[in-house]
Amino acid sequence: MEIPVKLQEFEGPLDLLLHLIDKNKVNIFDIPIVEITDQYMEYIRDIHEEDMGRMSEFLVMAATLLDIKSRMLLPREVNEEGEEEDPRQELVERLLEYKLYKYMSYELRDRQEDAQKAMYKEMTLPKEVLEYRQPVDVSELLGNVTLEQLNRMFQDVMKRQESRLDPVRSKFGQMEKEEVNLEETTAHVEEYIRKHRKCSFKSLLEHQKGKMRIIITFLTILELMKTGKIEVEQEDTFAEIMITATQSEEE
Repeated sequence: MEIPVKLQEFEGPLDLLLHLIDKNKVNIFDIPIVEITDQYMEYIRDIHEEDMGRMSEFLVMAATLLDIKSRMLLPREVNEEGEEEDPRQELVERLLEYKLYKYMSYELRDRQEDAQKAMYKEMTLPKEVLEYRQPVDVSELLGNVTLEQLNRMFQDVMKRQESRLDPVRSKFGQMEKEEVNLEETTAHVEEYIRKHRKCSFKSLLEHQKGKMRIIITFLTILELMKTGKIEVEQEDTFAEIMITATQSEEE
C-alpha cells in the first residue's frame, strides 16, 4: 500500500531553486550545482502537474541546470578581459532578481492587510458648522495703524498696480472695427465724378471718412483709369491731381 505524500507547491522553477538553496543552507553566489541539480530532478519526477505550460517551465530549468552541470566539468571559458567565466553567473543573477521581487510582493501583501484594518468615517458635520466663519473685529485687526499709514499702504498698492500697465498700449483706448460697404463707396465715387465732370483728387478724398473709405476710393480711381472712364493729369510734381470724366453723364 502506497503512502500518499503531499509535495510542497512552488510558484515556478526559480521558487523551487530558492527553496533548495535555503534548505541546504548554501551560498547563493557559490551554488553546489551537482547537489542542487540532483535534488531538483528528484522533485520534478514526483510532480503530477496537469498544466503542461507550467510543467514545461520546470523542464526548461532542468535542462538549464544539466547544461550548467556539464559546463562545470569542462575548462572555464575566458572573456575578453582575460577573466574566467562562471557558468552559474546567469542563473545567480536570475535568482537574485526573483528573490528581490518575491520579498517586495510580501511587503505589498503586508501593507494591503494592514490597510484592510483601517476604517474611515465620512464627514458628518452639520451645515451650520461648515458654513461658520469667525467674525472679524476691525478694531483688533487694524490695531495701532493710523490713517497716515493706511494712506501710505494704499499709495504703494496703486504704484504697483500702475507698474503692471503697458505705458504705450494702455493709452490706445478701445479699437473699433470700421464697417465699410465696398459697392456703396465705389458707386459714390463714380457718381461724384459723373456729377462734377472734373474735380481734384483732394476734393474727392475730403468727402470720405475713415481710412478704409480712402483706400477704396483710391482703388476705384485706378479701376476707372484702367477702363478709360476717366483721365488723370498733374501739371507739376506737387501740383493738384485733376480727374476728368471721359464719358458723358448719360453714358
